[in-house]
Amino acid sequence: MTDSKQEQRKTHFADDPAAGPLTTDQGVVVDHTDDSLRVGERGPTLMEDFHFREKITRFDHERIPERVVHARGAGAYGYFEPYASCAEFTRAAFLQDPGVRTPVFVRFSTVQGPRGSADTVRDVRGFATKFFTSEGNYDLVGNNFPVFFIQDGIKFPDFVHAVKMEPHNEIPTGASAHDTLWDFVSLQPETLHTIMWLMSDRAIPRSYRMMQGFGVHTFRFVNARGRGTFVKFHWKPKLGVHSLVWDEAQEAQGRDPDFNRRDLWDTIEAGEYPEWELGVQLVPEEDEHRFDFDLLDATKIIPEELVPVRPIGRLVLDRNPDNFFAETEQVAFHTANVVPGIDFTNDPLLQARNFSYLDTQLIRLGGPNFSQIPVNRPVAPVRNNQRDGYHQSSIHHGTSYSPNSLGGGCPALADPDAPAFRHLMERVDGHKIRKRSPSFEDHYTQPAMFWHSMSDWEQQHIVNAFRFELGKVNSMEVRVRTVEQLARVDHTLAVSVAEGIGVPAPAPAGQVPQPTPSPALSLENNRGTGGIRTRRIAVLAGDGADAEQIDTLKASLTTAGAVVEVLAPHDGVFTGSDGADHPVDRALPTMASVLYDAVVVPGAPGGAPVPGLQPAAVRFVRDAYRHGKPIAALGTGIEVLTLLEVPLLLATGQQETVSDQGVVTHTPAGAISADFAHAFTEAIAFHRHPNRPPLRF
Repeated sequence: MTDSKQEQRKTHFADDPAAGPLTTDQGVVVDHTDDSLRVGERGPTLMEDFHFREKITRFDHERIPERVVHARGAGAYGYFEPYASCAEFTRAAFLQDPGVRTPVFVRFSTVQGPRGSADTVRDVRGFATKFFTSEGNYDLVGNNFPVFFIQDGIKFPDFVHAVKMEPHNEIPTGASAHDTLWDFVSLQPETLHTIMWLMSDRAIPRSYRMMQGFGVHTFRFVNARGRGTFVKFHWKPKLGVHSLVWDEAQEAQGRDPDFNRRDLWDTIEAGEYPEWELGVQLVPEEDEHRFDFDLLDATKIIPEELVPVRPIGRLVLDRNPDNFFAETEQVAFHTANVVPGIDFTNDPLLQARNFSYLDTQLIRLGGPNFSQIPVNRPVAPVRNNQRDGYHQSSIHHGTSYSPNSLGGGCPALADPDAPAFRHLMERVDGHKIRKRSPSFEDHYTQPAMFWHSMSDWEQQHIVNAFRFELGKVNSMEVRVRTVEQLARVDHTLAVSVAEGIGVPAPAPAGQVPQPTPSPALSLENNRGTGGIRTRRIAVLAGDGADAEQIDTLKASLTTAGAVVEVLAPHDGVFTGSDGADHPVDRALPTMASVLYDAVVVPGAPGGAPVPGLQPAAVRFVRDAYRHGKPIAALGTGIEVLTLLEVPLLLATGQQETVSDQGVVTHTPAGAISADFAHAFTEAIAFHRHPNRPPLRF
C-alpha cells in the first residue's frame, strides 16, 4: 500500500485518536454533538443547524432499500372509532363523531434487526398507526415502550449505530447483547429508563395483539378556540398485556422465527380481530411545569397515578394486506403527518423526527411521490402544485404555480374562517445555543421508579436479562461501567447483576432515588385480564387416549374463544379409547410448548399407558411448567406430572379437581366436571404462573 493510500485510510478510520477532532463532511471541526441548535434551552430546533442536518441526513440514507430501523415488520388494515366527541380538547375531525369509522393501517415491528431477523428477539417494538382521516393522513408513530433511549434527535444516529450489528462482522442479528450498545449505554445515562424496559419482559411480547403502544412524545391537542392541551397517547390491548419469558422467546426463534407475524395474520384470517383502546393523558398548558420532570423529555413518563389515562376510542384490525411488499413494506409513516387539532411540542427528539422521517422516505421509496402509493394515499382530496419527480403516477393539467390567473387562481388558499391546519401560536425567544435544559438532567429517578414498581418475579427477570446481555459483552471495562450506572438506579439491582457477570460489586452510589412506585407499570397487575380468546391450547393425545375427555374439554375451551389443537406422535388420526379414529391437528415432533399458551394431558381408561409419557410429550410438559404456563392433567395423564416430580399438590382421595399455581388436575376417568373446566379456563386467563417451585431436573 502506498503512503498516500495509507494516509487516506487513516483519515477515514474513526477510532484513531491521532486523527484529530470530530468534523463535518466538509472538514469543519465540531466541538459539540450531543445537542441540536435551538432557541433557548427548551425552544424549537433551528434548521440552520447544518451539523445536525448533515448528521441525520447521512444516517437516513445509509440503507437501500430496507428501513434502517424497524425493518422487520407486519401490518394490517382496520378502523378507528371514538367513544364520544373530544371537541373540548381537539378539533380533529376523526375524534368528534362516534358514528364515524376512520380507516387505518397499522405496522408493528422490531427495531434492531434486518428484515430477515426473528420476531421474538429482545427489542423495542414499533406500533405505528396511519389514520386515513377526512382532513388528511394522521400518523401516530409510536413504540411498545412509553420512553425512548435519547433526549435529543441529534443522538439518534449514535444510538442506532451502537445498537445495530457490530460493524466488523455484522453480529449479532436482531439482538442488543453486544459491546457497542452497552458501551453507549454506560456512557449515556439518559438511556437507563428505556434500558430498564428493554431488560423487562415488556421487550418480548407474547403477541402484537397483547402489546401496549405509546406515542412516546408529549404532543398537543388544539380545540376550535385555539386552546392547547398537552397530550400523551396510549394503546391498550383488549386481550390484556402479556409477554414471553426469555427462555421460551429464544427457543421460539428457532421453532418459528415468524411467531408474532404469523400470530397476527392467522388470527385476522380466523375472524378474531385484534382490538386496542386509545387513551390519552391530558395536561393543561398552565400545568406544564408542575411535575418533577420535563414534559418535553422523551425519556420520561407521566405516571398514571398522577394523570390517569382517559379512554377516547377503539382500534380494530380486520383485514390482512394483499401484498406484503406493496403495502406493509412500502407504507411510509411520518411524525409530522398531523391534522388540524393535533400539534407538536418543542421536544427535541420529536423535532428531529419531524425532519428525519420525510428525508428517509425520499431515499427508501425513490423520490417525493411515495404518497401516491396506494397504502399511503390519503382519502382526503389532494390539490397542490407539486409536480413530476421519480415515480409520478398522476397526470396533471394546467398551471403549477401560485399565485396565478391563467388557472383561475387554483388551487386557492382556504378562507381565513375555513377549516385548515394552523400551528398553535406560542411565544418563542432565546439565544441560539447548543445546551440541554437542566430539567432534562435527572436520568435515574424514573428508572428507579420502574424497578421499584416491579413484582419480585419481574425484578428477577430483569436481573437475568442484564446478566445475559452483559455476559455477552467482551469488554470488562464496559461491564463495570454499566454496573456503576445501575448502582445509581438501585444498589441491590447493581450487586445482583455484578455477581452474575463476574465484576466487583459497586459501592453505593450516594443519594439513590427512592421514588413512589407506579403499579400500572407492572405486568403482575395485568395478569388475569383479557380472557382466553385466541389463546392456543395443545392437547397431547395418542392411541388409547380418552376421546370423551378431549372432546368435552375442547368444546368448553373453544366456546370460550380459545384455539385448541390435538397433537399426537404422528399426523393423520389417533385411535381413541372408544375405538374410533379422531383427527390429529399437528404431529407432536414438529411442535413445541413455546408455540402454545397452555397444555392438556388427557388420561387413558383402564390404566392404559399414557401417550404423553413419550419423551417428546414429557419435554413439552416440562417446558410448559418451567415457563409458568397453565397445565391440565386428567386421570392417568397425571402420571406425566409424577414422572417430572412436579412439586405441587396433586389430586388425592375424594378431591376430584385440584388447582395449584396454574396446574389443574382431575382424578376420575371418563367425563370431566364443570369445576375442572372452569379452573383450567381461569388458569389460562392468568396467562402465566411465575412463582412455581422449580423442577428437580
